[in-house]
Formats: sequence, C-alpha cells, structure tokens
Amino acid sequence: MEKTFKQEPSNILKVVVFGPESTGKTTLAKALASHYQTEWVPEYAREYLQEKWDRTRQTCRPGDLPPIASGQIALENTLTRSANRLLICDTDLLVTKVYSEAYYNGFCDPEIERYALQNTYDLYLLTGIDVPWVPDDLRDKPGEREEMFARFKSALELNKRSFVILRGSPAKRLEEAIYHIDKLLNP
Repeated sequence: MEKTFKQEPSNILKVVVFGPESTGKTTLAKALASHYQTEWVPEYAREYLQEKWDRTRQTCRPGDLPPIASGQIALENTLTRSANRLLICDTDLLVTKVYSEAYYNGFCDPEIERYALQNTYDLYLLTGIDVPWVPDDLRDKPGEREEMFARFKSALELNKRSFVILRGSPAKRLEEAIYHIDKLLNP
C-alpha cells in the first residue's frame, strides 16, 4: 500500500488550498486554476464520502481513510502530468491527517501520516473561517470552526510548511492568493 500514498516526482509548483470545512477552498481552487490556466485537484474524499452517504447513509470511518488518501494521491499524480508549471490542490494528505486525529481521538494511520509529512508542496493557502458556514450531507462541525482552524494552522506550523492565511471575500482571497503564487512563479 505504501506506494499508493506517494507523490510522483515533478518539477511543477504545487499549491494546496488548506483549512476546515466550508471555508471556500473549492471555490478558490477552481478560481486559481482558471486564472493560471492549469489543473486543479478536487477533494477525492468528498466524492468518496458522498457516494457512501448516498448509498448507505453512513459517515466516514477510519477504514475509509486509506482509500481516500490513495484516491487523492492518484488524482494528484494524474493531474500533475497535464498541469502547466503550477498545480492547485484542493487538499492533501495533511488534511486527511488533521481530520483523522480530530475525529478518531488523535489516531492517524501510520502510512497516511508518513506520506502526509513526506509529500511536498510549495505553498499552503490556509482559508479563514470568516465566511458563512454552509451545511451539506458531509459537513458536521459548524460549532467547532475556531478549534478546527487552530488544528489546521498548528499542523502547518508544527510541520514547518510555508503558508499564508487568507481572509475576507472570495475576491480578496483570490487576489491575495495570486499575489503569493506569482511570487513563487516569478522570484
């Protein structure tokens, strides 16, 4: 299973849109991909868990995390090949690690944790909680937004990841994200 969580080597810049549920990550990822005319990697867990919910009315269990992590990296590796010099990722395995620890009393599958820490990205865009929470079948922590934001920020700090916090309207977030990505693309 080990290789299924590993990034394939590439020379492109990878940016992860990172943060708690319902903070505008997908909207931002799509807008950035459009702006840079490149690929964006959707969040595999949403597809996987929505299908599970629709079929069984069951939520995520620890056993779902390895196939979610594997599916996420497979999507990333595939889209890396067709991206221009930049790939926008709607999530990464560090997100899976944060959620696993939050939901399962600090537990994260050791192989997921290994690759969450080993896989590399050039910049994380941490989305703030200053946007309205929007319910759906999979979101379940509207009262824990501050705690979840703190978990995500702490994961970036503890693992020495390069990140910026984005707050404000979707337009303001997009503008700031472009500013930081442009600095990477044109040093």
